[in-house]
Formats: sequence, C-alpha cells, structure tokens
Amino acid sequence: MGTVFSFAVRDPAPGTEAALRRIAGRLHEIDAVFSPYRSDSDVSRLDRGELALDGCHPDVAEVLVRCREVAAETDGWFTDRPAGRLDPSGWVKGWAVEEASRLLRAAGTADHVVSGGGDVQTAGGPWRVGIADPLNPGALAATVTGHDLAVATSGTAERGPHIIDPHTGLPATGLASLTLVGRGLARTDAWATAAFAMGPARALAWATRHPAVEALAVTPDGTHHRTPGFPPA
Repeated sequence: MGTVFSFAVRDPAPGTEAALRRIAGRLHEIDAVFSPYRSDSDVSRLDRGELALDGCHPDVAEVLVRCREVAAETDGWFTDRPAGRLDPSGWVKGWAVEEASRLLRAAGTADHVVSGGGDVQTAGGPWRVGIADPLNPGALAATVTGHDLAVATSGTAERGPHIIDPHTGLPATGLASLTLVGRGLARTDAWATAAFAMGPARALAWATRHPAVEALAVTPDGTHHRTPGFPPA
C-alpha cells in the first residue's frame, strides 16, 4: 500500500502480541492482492486481463462491490479506475486499517488506535486525534476528540496532486486537504477521496447533507471551512 501502519493499545490482552503478528500478515496479504504498484498482484493481473475475477482472491470481488457503492453514494466522484487503470486503493487502505482494528477487538482489546498513512480508526477512548496542517509541516489544522472515531484526510501535502477528478481525468487541485470524521474508516476514507475530488464548495455541501460525517476543508490559500458539526479549532 506504500504506507506505514502503527498501533497504540491501551488495554493489551494476553493474545495482543500474537494478534499484532497476525494483523501484520493480513496487511501484507492485502498489499499482495491489491497493490497497483506490484505487477504480480491480483488487481494488476486482473487489469491486464491475465486473471479473471473469479480467479482472484475472494476479497477482490467484495472490494469492487464496495467501490461501486461509494461511487453511487458520491454521485460518481469516487472511482476504482483513476486515470483509466484498475486501482481500488481509495477503498482498500481505509478498509485495511478498519480490518486491523476489527482483529484487535477480536483478540480482546477494546481501547486502541490503528493508523495507516495518517488515517485513523480508534476503538474505545476517548482518543484525541490531530489533523495535520497541509500548508505548515509539523503544525495541526485541528484536533478531534471522541470514542470509536474514523478520521480520514485526503490531500496534496505528502504526494502532491495525485487524486484524480473522475469527470475530467485530471488531478484535483481545488483543495489542500479534506478531512472527514465518521465511524468506520473504510467508507470514511473512500468518501474523503471522493470529496477531495469534488472541490471545496461541492465537498462541503455534500458533507453537510451527509449525516454520517463532519468535514474540515483547507484551501490552497490556507482558509479553513467546516461543516456545522465539526469541532472548532
């Protein structure tokens, strides 16, 4: 997935260490199946026509269904084919983080944080999550505090303009960052990718209408825009 995962566990159980080893194996499996950077991944082989969908890992069909759902939920602003190539990473990274949290819960820890590439799933709490300022390295644009939170940020600070507007095929550049706060990270992260592609006005309008999320948008000039329920700075 081209990113780093980290874990913070407040209530380790006897099986936590073994669970973390299993989780690491599961994350490597997800990467091997879904990475668009690996020529031998199921997703890359499926995209090239070398592998049929029914010959892929069972997770592939499930993920593609979820991608279609998110595309419908965001009026087509989410795609699993950015730049014309099969790449469901907009769903997979958040789903992988949420899956890791689920496995930790199953191992007996109900108070933890899993972070993947800066996107965060908390369990229990309260946990305080800082949102990076995309224009001021090392600074925070905001913090959110609560229980069982999913916090997902899409932006240009780390990788430059890489989120594709599915309607034009060009990188979206109307925002410096877009953060959504919800409950489950798989959908929250995918929605954040779509909302970033929408640009500031459409993204804030979409998030304001959506009962499951709150949003913080930072424009390239440094202006912050929040949905009504987003915590103040």
